[in-house]
Amino acid sequence: MTSHDPARSSHSTGYPKARRIRFRFDRGVDDGDGYGRYFADGDMVLSHFLAGLSGGFPAGEESFIRSVRRMSDRTVDPALKSRVAGFIGQESTHGQEHRRLNELLAGEGYPIRWQDSKAVHRWRIRVENRTPALVHLAQTAALEHYTAILAERILSSREIQAIPGSPEVWNLLNWHAVEELEHKSVALDLYRAAGGSEAIRIIAMAVLIAATVPLVALGLAVSLAKDPVARRRPRQVLRGITALYRGPFFRGFLRDAAIYLRPEFHPDDVNTVDLLDYWRSKLFGPDGDLKDHLR
Repeated sequence: MTSHDPARSSHSTGYPKARRIRFRFDRGVDDGDGYGRYFADGDMVLSHFLAGLSGGFPAGEESFIRSVRRMSDRTVDPALKSRVAGFIGQESTHGQEHRRLNELLAGEGYPIRWQDSKAVHRWRIRVENRTPALVHLAQTAALEHYTAILAERILSSREIQAIPGSPEVWNLLNWHAVEELEHKSVALDLYRAAGGSEAIRIIAMAVLIAATVPLVALGLAVSLAKDPVARRRPRQVLRGITALYRGPFFRGFLRDAAIYLRPEFHPDDVNTVDLLDYWRSKLFGPDGDLKDHLR
């Protein structure tokens, strides 16, 4: 077991706050700014990648919520219980807002509805019911490290922030990234409080790392193969895929994921306090960019 103090997370980032927020997708994905179907800088590969990510979020967030609820009675620490409640509130809202965006993306032809289908939900729940609760929570903690890496990249990379695109889509991504960093340690702290072993924690991440490249490549290939424009422009697609894998979303990603394999690793070992302070002020301060989105 680790000697890390779970309370440290609440001191460094504050309790996860479940914000009631609503994004304005009523005018469509391009939000009237002319980006049309390829909402990320007119780049079909990057747009398909981001659409696929968004497509998987609602069902994934619900699985994360089920995993922490299964084990929430294994801690008597009131601070950790409060953080778990904040985690559940944030993940629930993430699923709701991405589901709204996903309907628009599906309407533009992105093949993402299957990820949130009833059949996939039933399959996930069957698998979860056959998986030991601590293993399910270890998987969630590993995936939360993935989302924290992605969130830190989105918020700290000038290259990513400079990508032109539909403003409301980027507003959603920035908000989601902030909240992922706010609750990045909750699942792991609960896992350790429930008696989870270092071996299972590390194995869960090792399996995830091994599966990353083939699963991302397969999902992107299937999505692009269903796009008639992409089928007519194979050279453009190949250039786009090369740029994506060499670009700021993926560059060094597996290296950053691998630090989770270190004995007694904790998400707060990666300091994102200043980054969070800056973005919380930018988005939700007195003159915050998303102040008027809060309900």
